[in-house]
Amino acid sequence: MQNRIDACFEKIRGRGEQAFIAYIAAGDPSLARTVELVLALEKCGTDIVELGVPFSDPLADGIVNQLAAQRALEGGATVRGVLDCVRAVRQSSQVPIVLYTYLNPIFQFGFEKFHHAAAAAGVDGLLILDLPPEEERPNEMRSPNEIRHIRLVAPTTPPARMAQLTAGAGGFIYYVSREGVTGEQTNVVASLGERIALIRARTDLPVAVGFGISSAEQVREVARVADAVVVGSAIVRQIAEHGKSDDLLSVVSEFVRPLSAATKPRSPESTSAPPD
Repeated sequence: MQNRIDACFEKIRGRGEQAFIAYIAAGDPSLARTVELVLALEKCGTDIVELGVPFSDPLADGIVNQLAAQRALEGGATVRGVLDCVRAVRQSSQVPIVLYTYLNPIFQFGFEKFHHAAAAAGVDGLLILDLPPEEERPNEMRSPNEIRHIRLVAPTTPPARMAQLTAGAGGFIYYVSREGVTGEQTNVVASLGERIALIRARTDLPVAVGFGISSAEQVREVARVADAVVVGSAIVRQIAEHGKSDDLLSVVSEFVRPLSAATKPRSPESTSAPPD
Protein backbone atom coordinates (compact mmCIF):
# COMPACT_ATOMS: atom_id res chain seq x y z
CA MET A 1 0.00 0.00 0.00
CA GLN A 2 1.26 3.47 -0.88
CA ASN A 3 2.30 5.51 2.13
CA ARG A 4 -0.53 7.89 3.03
CA ILE A 5 1.80 10.91 3.22
CA ASP A 6 3.10 10.29 -0.31
CA ALA A 7 -0.44 9.76 -1.60
CA CYS A 8 -1.62 12.95 0.10
CA PHE A 9 1.03 15.16 -1.50
CA GLU A 10 0.50 13.51 -4.88
CA LYS A 11 -3.21 14.33 -4.71
CA ILE A 12 -2.69 17.87 -3.44
CA ARG A 13 -0.07 18.68 -6.06
CA GLY A 14 -2.46 17.42 -8.72
CA ARG A 15 -5.00 19.99 -7.53
CA GLY A 16 -2.45 22.81 -7.44
CA GLU A 17 -2.85 23.23 -3.69
CA GLN A 18 -0.67 23.10 -0.59
CA ALA A 19 -1.12 20.78 2.38
CA PHE A 20 -2.32 21.94 5.77
CA ILE A 21 -0.71 20.07 8.67
CA ALA A 22 -2.11 20.39 12.18
CA TYR A 23 -0.19 19.50 15.32
CA ILE A 24 -1.84 18.46 18.58
CA ALA A 25 -0.42 16.79 21.68
CA ALA A 26 -1.69 13.23 22.01
CA GLY A 27 -3.43 12.74 25.32
CA ASP A 28 -4.42 16.38 25.80
CA PRO A 29 -7.01 16.60 27.21
CA SER A 30 -7.27 12.78 26.97
CA LEU A 31 -6.48 10.05 24.47
CA ALA A 32 -10.18 9.51 23.79
CA ARG A 33 -10.60 13.21 23.01
CA THR A 34 -7.48 13.09 20.85
CA VAL A 35 -9.18 10.54 18.59
CA GLU A 36 -12.18 12.86 18.32
CA LEU A 37 -9.93 15.85 17.62
CA VAL A 38 -8.07 14.06 14.82
CA LEU A 39 -11.35 13.18 13.12
CA ALA A 40 -12.63 16.74 13.58
CA LEU A 41 -9.40 18.18 12.14
CA GLU A 42 -9.76 16.02 9.05
CA LYS A 43 -13.36 17.14 8.55
CA CYS A 44 -12.39 20.81 8.61
CA GLY A 45 -9.71 20.46 5.94
CA THR A 46 -6.55 19.18 7.65
CA ASP A 47 -4.51 17.08 5.23
CA ILE A 48 -1.95 15.59 7.65
CA VAL A 49 -2.08 15.34 11.44
CA GLU A 50 1.00 15.50 13.65
CA LEU A 51 0.53 13.85 17.03
CA GLY A 52 2.99 14.87 19.70
CA VAL A 53 4.13 11.94 21.83
CA PRO A 54 4.13 13.25 25.43
CA PHE A 55 7.62 13.56 26.89
CA SER A 56 8.79 15.06 30.17
CA ASP A 57 11.66 17.10 28.70
CA PRO A 58 10.48 18.58 25.36
CA LEU A 59 13.40 20.93 24.72
CA ALA A 60 12.30 22.04 21.22
CA ASP A 61 8.84 23.05 22.38
CA GLY A 62 7.62 26.36 23.71
CA ILE A 63 5.54 26.75 26.84
CA VAL A 64 2.18 26.02 25.19
CA ASN A 65 3.27 22.62 23.91
CA GLN A 66 5.27 21.87 27.04
CA LEU A 67 2.18 22.34 29.18
CA ALA A 68 0.15 20.17 26.80
CA ALA A 69 2.67 17.36 27.18
CA GLN A 70 2.58 17.79 30.95
CA ARG A 71 -1.22 17.58 30.99
CA ALA A 72 -1.11 14.46 28.82
CA LEU A 73 1.43 12.74 31.06
CA GLU A 74 -0.50 13.66 34.18
CA GLY A 75 -3.57 12.17 32.52
CA GLY A 76 -1.78 8.84 32.03
CA ALA A 77 -0.79 9.05 28.35
CA THR A 78 1.91 6.57 27.30
CA VAL A 79 3.54 5.56 24.03
CA ARG A 80 1.32 2.49 23.88
CA GLY A 81 -1.68 4.70 24.57
CA VAL A 82 -0.73 7.00 21.68
CA LEU A 83 -0.46 3.99 19.34
CA ASP A 84 -3.86 2.79 20.55
CA CYS A 85 -5.14 6.27 19.74
CA VAL A 86 -3.85 5.98 16.16
CA ARG A 87 -5.40 2.53 15.89
CA ALA A 88 -8.75 3.98 16.96
CA VAL A 89 -8.50 6.73 14.32
CA ARG A 90 -7.84 4.10 11.67
CA GLN A 91 -11.23 2.53 12.33
CA SER A 92 -12.85 5.42 10.49
CA SER A 93 -10.15 7.53 8.83
CA GLN A 94 -7.17 7.25 6.53
CA VAL A 95 -5.81 10.73 7.26
CA PRO A 96 -1.98 10.62 7.25
CA ILE A 97 -0.56 10.63 10.78
CA VAL A 98 2.95 11.68 11.78
CA LEU A 99 4.26 11.11 15.29
CA TYR A 100 6.24 14.11 16.53
CA THR A 101 8.51 12.71 19.20
CA TYR A 102 11.80 12.84 21.01
CA LEU A 103 14.23 9.93 20.93
CA ASN A 104 13.89 8.85 24.55
CA PRO A 105 10.36 7.37 24.35
CA ILE A 106 11.37 5.31 21.31
CA PHE A 107 14.62 4.23 22.94
CA GLN A 108 12.73 3.04 26.01
CA PHE A 109 10.21 1.19 23.86
CA GLY A 110 12.93 -0.35 21.65
CA PHE A 111 13.69 0.92 18.14
CA GLU A 112 12.64 -2.09 16.10
CA LYS A 113 9.74 -2.95 18.37
CA PHE A 114 8.45 0.62 18.21
CA HIS A 115 8.60 0.79 14.42
CA HIS A 116 6.69 -2.43 14.00
CA ALA A 117 4.11 -1.38 16.59
CA ALA A 118 3.71 2.05 14.96
CA ALA A 119 3.29 0.51 11.51
CA ALA A 120 0.71 -1.96 12.81
CA ALA A 121 -1.23 0.90 14.43
CA GLY A 122 -1.33 2.91 11.21
CA VAL A 123 1.39 5.53 11.66
CA ASP A 124 2.71 6.97 8.39
CA GLY A 125 5.66 9.11 9.46
CA LEU A 126 8.03 9.88 12.30
CA LEU A 127 9.56 13.22 13.14
CA ILE A 128 12.22 12.49 15.77
CA LEU A 129 13.41 15.89 16.88
CA ASP A 130 16.69 15.00 18.57
CA LEU A 131 17.97 12.10 16.44
CA PRO A 132 20.92 13.08 14.20
CA PRO A 133 20.99 11.16 10.89
CA GLU A 134 24.39 9.72 11.81
CA GLU A 135 22.80 7.94 14.76
CA GLU A 136 19.96 6.31 12.87
CA ARG A 137 19.95 2.52 12.79
CA PRO A 138 18.42 1.48 9.45
CA ASN A 139 18.13 -2.19 10.38
CA GLU A 140 16.10 -1.28 13.47
CA MET A 141 13.96 1.34 11.75
CA ARG A 142 12.33 -0.72 9.04
CA SER A 143 8.63 -1.35 9.23
CA PRO A 144 6.15 -3.29 7.10
CA ASN A 145 4.67 -0.17 5.50
CA GLU A 146 7.95 1.79 5.37
CA ILE A 147 7.16 4.56 7.81
CA ARG A 148 8.64 7.79 6.48
CA HIS A 149 11.38 9.44 8.49
CA ILE A 150 10.84 13.19 8.25
CA ARG A 151 13.87 15.40 8.75
CA LEU A 152 14.14 18.88 10.21
CA VAL A 153 16.09 21.65 8.52
CA ALA A 154 16.75 24.84 10.49
CA PRO A 155 17.49 28.43 9.39
CA THR A 156 21.07 27.90 10.54
CA THR A 157 21.61 24.61 8.65
CA PRO A 158 24.53 25.05 6.21
CA PRO A 159 24.14 23.73 2.63
CA ALA A 160 26.47 20.75 3.14
CA ARG A 161 24.55 19.63 6.20
CA MET A 162 21.28 20.24 4.39
CA ALA A 163 22.35 17.72 1.75
CA GLN A 164 23.08 15.13 4.46
CA LEU A 165 19.72 15.66 6.12
CA THR A 166 17.64 15.46 2.97
CA ALA A 167 19.47 12.41 1.62
CA GLY A 168 17.90 9.96 4.05
CA ALA A 169 14.56 11.70 4.51
CA GLY A 170 11.11 10.54 3.50
CA GLY A 171 7.58 11.94 3.36
CA PHE A 172 8.53 15.60 3.46
CA ILE A 173 11.15 17.98 4.82
CA TYR A 174 10.10 20.03 7.85
CA TYR A 175 11.65 23.47 7.63
CA VAL A 176 11.79 25.28 10.97
CA SER A 177 10.91 28.84 9.97
CA ARG A 178 12.79 30.51 12.82
CA GLU A 179 15.39 29.80 15.47
CA GLY A 180 14.26 28.80 18.95
CA VAL A 181 11.33 26.73 20.18
CA THR A 182 7.76 26.27 18.99
CA GLY A 183 5.29 29.07 19.66
CA GLU A 184 3.09 31.66 18.01
CA GLN A 185 4.73 34.59 16.21
CA THR A 186 3.41 37.78 14.65
CA ASN A 187 5.28 37.70 11.34
CA VAL A 188 6.84 35.40 8.75
CA VAL A 189 10.60 35.69 8.22
CA ALA A 190 11.62 37.45 5.02
CA SER A 191 14.23 34.86 3.98
CA LEU A 192 11.72 31.98 3.86
CA GLY A 193 11.53 31.67 0.07
CA GLU A 194 15.31 31.74 -0.29
CA ARG A 195 15.79 28.98 2.30
CA ILE A 196 13.12 26.78 0.75
CA ALA A 197 14.81 27.17 -2.64
CA LEU A 198 18.07 25.89 -1.11
CA ILE A 199 16.25 22.82 0.22
CA ARG A 200 14.51 22.14 -3.09
CA ALA A 201 17.86 22.23 -4.85
CA ARG A 202 18.81 19.17 -2.80
CA THR A 203 15.64 17.07 -2.72
CA ASP A 204 12.41 16.38 -4.60
CA LEU A 205 10.51 15.89 -1.34
CA PRO A 206 7.78 18.39 -0.42
CA VAL A 207 8.83 21.13 1.98
CA ALA A 208 6.59 21.88 4.96
CA VAL A 209 7.12 25.01 7.05
CA GLY A 210 6.28 25.24 10.74
CA PHE A 211 7.13 26.91 14.08
CA GLY A 212 5.38 30.19 14.85
CA ILE A 213 2.57 30.16 12.27
CA SER A 214 -0.74 31.06 13.90
CA SER A 215 -3.07 32.97 11.57
CA ALA A 216 -4.73 32.49 8.18
CA GLU A 217 -2.75 35.42 6.80
CA GLN A 218 0.53 33.78 7.83
CA VAL A 219 -0.59 30.42 6.44
CA ARG A 220 -1.46 32.06 3.12
CA GLU A 221 1.89 33.84 2.98
CA VAL A 222 3.89 30.67 3.69
CA ALA A 223 1.77 28.62 1.26
CA ARG A 224 2.94 30.86 -1.57
CA VAL A 225 6.44 29.39 -1.31
CA ALA A 226 6.06 26.06 0.55
CA ASP A 227 4.35 22.74 -0.22
CA ALA A 228 2.75 22.52 3.22
CA VAL A 229 2.13 24.69 6.26
CA VAL A 230 2.20 23.44 9.86
CA VAL A 231 0.23 25.07 12.67
CA GLY A 232 0.69 23.70 16.17
CA SER A 233 0.86 25.96 19.23
CA ALA A 234 -2.09 28.08 18.16
CA ILE A 235 -4.29 24.97 17.97
CA VAL A 236 -2.88 23.54 21.18
CA ARG A 237 -3.75 26.82 22.92
CA GLN A 238 -7.38 26.38 21.89
CA ILE A 239 -7.34 22.87 23.36
CA ALA A 240 -5.78 24.18 26.58
CA GLU A 241 -8.48 26.82 26.94
CA HIS A 242 -11.46 24.63 26.01
CA GLY A 243 -10.27 21.11 26.87
CA LYS A 244 -12.89 20.66 29.59
CA SER A 245 -15.71 22.11 27.52
CA ASP A 246 -18.36 20.15 25.65
CA ASP A 247 -17.74 22.60 22.80
CA LEU A 248 -14.07 21.62 22.37
CA LEU A 249 -14.49 20.02 18.94
CA SER A 250 -16.60 22.83 17.51
CA VAL A 251 -14.24 25.52 18.90
CA VAL A 252 -11.15 23.83 17.47
CA SER A 253 -12.88 23.18 14.13
CA GLU A 254 -13.98 26.80 13.86
CA PHE A 255 -10.42 27.94 14.59
CA VAL A 256 -8.74 25.53 12.16
CA ARG A 257 -11.13 25.83 9.21
CA PRO A 258 -9.86 29.23 7.95
CA LEU A 259 -6.26 28.11 8.49
CA SER A 260 -6.68 25.02 6.32
CA ALA A 261 -8.69 27.00 3.76
CA ALA A 262 -5.75 29.40 3.35
CA THR A 263 -3.74 26.60 1.70
CA LYS A 264 -6.46 25.98 -0.89
CA PRO A 265 -6.30 28.74 -3.52
CA ARG A 266 -9.74 27.97 -4.88
CA SER A 267 -11.43 28.55 -1.52
CA PRO A 268 -13.31 31.82 -0.83
CA GLU A 269 -11.08 32.60 2.15
CA SER A 270 -7.86 32.40 0.18
CA THR A 271 -9.09 33.98 -3.06
CA SER A 272 -10.08 37.04 -1.08
CA ALA A 273 -6.44 37.68 -0.22
CA PRO A 274 -4.82 40.69 -1.92
CA PRO A 275 -2.68 39.87 -4.99
CA ASP A 276 1.10 39.71 -4.77
